[in-house]
Amino acid sequence: MDVESFRLYCLSKPDVTESFPFDQVTLVFMVNGKMFALTSLNKDFTINLKCDPERAISLREEHPCIIPGFHMNKVHWNTLIIDGTLNDPQIRELIDHSYELVKRGKRK
Repeated sequence: MDVESFRLYCLSKPDVTESFPFDQVTLVFMVNGKMFALTSLNKDFTINLKCDPERAISLREEHPCIIPGFHMNKVHWNTLIIDGTLNDPQIRELIDHSYELVKRGKRK
């Protein structure tokens, strides 16, 4: 998966908006006014995604390319290093999981 495929996949979900709320290189995707995915456009391709805490630990143990969320709450966020280790369906499933967690949360 590349950055543009990631972007288009996130935007294909209902009620998703994209913005640069922190700086001009951190692309953030929100649903109901809350972040569910973000990436930096000026570094190696990584994706930060929200994750169920127990599943987050399991994923980190199973996949070396999944680490605690960089600059995020490490209990609830993972960073995926997009280096070819995870295939596109796996990445999409993790995006879906993050989206659903946030969408089920309280509306802003």
